[in-house]
Amino acid sequence: MLSFPAPALAMVEQMRAAAAADPARTIALQGAPGANSHRAAREYAPEMLPLPCFSFEDAIEAVQTGIAACAMIPIENSQNGRVADIHFLLPDSGLKIVDEHFLRIEHALMGLGQGPFEAAFSHPQALGQSRIYLRERGLVPLSFADTAGAAAHVAERGDPKLAAIAPALAAELYGLDIVEHNVEDAHDNMTRFVVLARDPIDPASLAGTPAMTTFVFTVKNIPAALYKAMGGFATNGVNMTKLESYQQGASFSASTFYADIVGAPGDAAVDRALEELAFHCTELRMLGSYRMARPRG
Repeated sequence: MLSFPAPALAMVEQMRAAAAADPARTIALQGAPGANSHRAAREYAPEMLPLPCFSFEDAIEAVQTGIAACAMIPIENSQNGRVADIHFLLPDSGLKIVDEHFLRIEHALMGLGQGPFEAAFSHPQALGQSRIYLRERGLVPLSFADTAGAAAHVAERGDPKLAAIAPALAAELYGLDIVEHNVEDAHDNMTRFVVLARDPIDPASLAGTPAMTTFVFTVKNIPAALYKAMGGFATNGVNMTKLESYQQGASFSASTFYADIVGAPGDAAVDRALEELAFHCTELRMLGSYRMARPRG
């Protein structure tokens, strides 16, 4: 907790005390109060108690140990792609995806006064989503653990030449002046969050409801293995909305793939596609089936 900048600590302590008194109503999130994960949690479940955590690992551990009932974790952004490390953390966490939520991202440039500024702190995702804006204004991008933490850091530093890119809520919480709203390069900027819990949703409970299923798999190290593994989804008419590869370990002998499909086990077409996939894999791990929050396709 002491990794948070001083202006955020008092709020973090209050939120953690409230969460400790009612873990069943607690939702863990990465970042200081006012971060996009905080916004997403308030929008998704306003009745729950937010538990700010310094890192994604801390938020996941809070659920693993029962400190929180669930965690809200950003997994990908429409402009800047997947959130770093999440694809590595999720499969080994033991947690399951039980829901998803889409948050419209609106960044603001803020600081002590109106500038001029020499540099801007923010989370690497936010810096990437505002890179054209920063370059055009000659602002040096400086990485920080989260957007709202960057705002708290600027307030703590007290240097009028430093700015932060963060949600407008962070300026309100940490006493900064908003110089410009909507500094993100794309104004259809959207981040997809997943909700993680210890227990999965029974796919049968999703029958008749638009659903998603997420899993990771490693194909056999033989020619055309991925092509063959994907064939079952095509022949059974199952829509795969996401497929990404990443390396695990230093051998580079095989790639692990992260995938989202429309549908859930229990649907005959999905069952057939997953059965064929498993035949061509050395590993297949289901990360969860959950309601579809936004139509695909």
